[in-house]
Amino acid sequence: MKNSSEIWDVVEAKRETFFDLSDRIWGMPETNYEEFRSAAEHERLLEQEGFRVHRNVAGLPTAVMGEAGEGGPVIAILGEFDALPGLSQEAGIAEERPIVTGGNGHGCGHNLLGSGSMLAAAAVKDYLAANGLKGRVRYYGCPAEEGGSSKGFMVRAGVFDDVDIAISWHPAAFAGVNNPISLACNEINFHFSGRASHASATPHLGRSALDAVELMNVGVNYMREHMPSTARIHYAVTDTGGNAPNVVQARATVRYLVRARTLPELLTLVARVKKVAEGAALMTETTVRSEIISGDANLVGNAPLEELMFANLERLGPPAYDDADEEAARKFQETFSTEDIAASYGRFGLKPKKGQGLCDTVFPLGAGDGTLVGSTDVGTVSWVVPTVQMRGATYAIGTPGHSWQLVAQGKLPAAHKGMEHAAKIMASTALDLILDPARIEAAKADHKARLEYTPFVNPIPDGVEPPLPVNGHG
Repeated sequence: MKNSSEIWDVVEAKRETFFDLSDRIWGMPETNYEEFRSAAEHERLLEQEGFRVHRNVAGLPTAVMGEAGEGGPVIAILGEFDALPGLSQEAGIAEERPIVTGGNGHGCGHNLLGSGSMLAAAAVKDYLAANGLKGRVRYYGCPAEEGGSSKGFMVRAGVFDDVDIAISWHPAAFAGVNNPISLACNEINFHFSGRASHASATPHLGRSALDAVELMNVGVNYMREHMPSTARIHYAVTDTGGNAPNVVQARATVRYLVRARTLPELLTLVARVKKVAEGAALMTETTVRSEIISGDANLVGNAPLEELMFANLERLGPPAYDDADEEAARKFQETFSTEDIAASYGRFGLKPKKGQGLCDTVFPLGAGDGTLVGSTDVGTVSWVVPTVQMRGATYAIGTPGHSWQLVAQGKLPAAHKGMEHAAKIMASTALDLILDPARIEAAKADHKARLEYTPFVNPIPDGVEPPLPVNGHG
């Protein structure tokens, strides 16, 4: 046994099996809590690799966990495998061409995310066994990251309570340690109830729930001047109460997604949005009922873990792409706007390079100003376990997130190379922690200090249940 870099050879020896898994998951895109085939594929490979497999984790039918090793610290490597609706796309071509009109597609690269994380966990498992080392590695296959917040439900169920360190990654245009900035969020339905009536003969007897929705939206829009600049609020009317204009709508529903930089800011902003809803109901003499659907906490950083992961990235360097990879990436770039490409560099604090198709560097630790961020349920895990994430370069610079272009690149050789690169970094970081328990203690001390004055409040309250399929199995 020399050092953790040796585990990179283990990753290389196992990569083809996990490239195949990623491609299979790409070919069966399933959305929130419907990932039955994808979860089954992950379960089968975990069993094949010799993991102890746990199904229905936290009561979620498509959540799976595989554990290997004995004694020592517990290192969790987090994976995902859910897709997005409306992004069906043929692989490898730089033009929009759905396989199934309106079908699903892996527009966030989660086919790579779960497969790469399991590859890292499998390499750690093999290395521990070959060298007689104490330690446990777990692969958590987490469903429904895209709006379903499964990790928040898993945290609430206590499945991370005995985990020492959590490691994850996400596909991106550039490789490096993720700047741990994300937005805490809640997704909330506001159901308004009124009184139906004939809109012409007896309008005075009606109380319009749709009017209440419209007034709520106006009120929330006026809030935008008076909330933190990093906060975000989005909404969609999901039920207008009907399509007959001569009927006063007795019901209507609007779904809000409220985001803020920190958990305390989120809780304050959600309370204000609820007051606006109550005001809209008061103005229209309707009633309103709110229903939390999902929620993510913001990411909590961890300096010792980030520095350790970055040291491994510096040793390994960026992914090794070839001329064919570059040529394929530049074809996709022809479909992007100049703003897309500039934003891609800016997100990671890098200066644009003319003619560059793929990542050729490791972006600096802490790069990016944190303005171009979304939400992730990894954030909730990071409040209860010291957590570190990396970004793995798997697609052309400038690729818009949640786009057909990202789906189309999900099976290219460059995507496989970026996935392997991320697996190597996660595996060597995990092994470094197992070989030197003092690093784990340093990470835990950093985590404790960050949360000393900010107690954790799960943005998914007790009593809120995940929106599982009615019939149980897809």
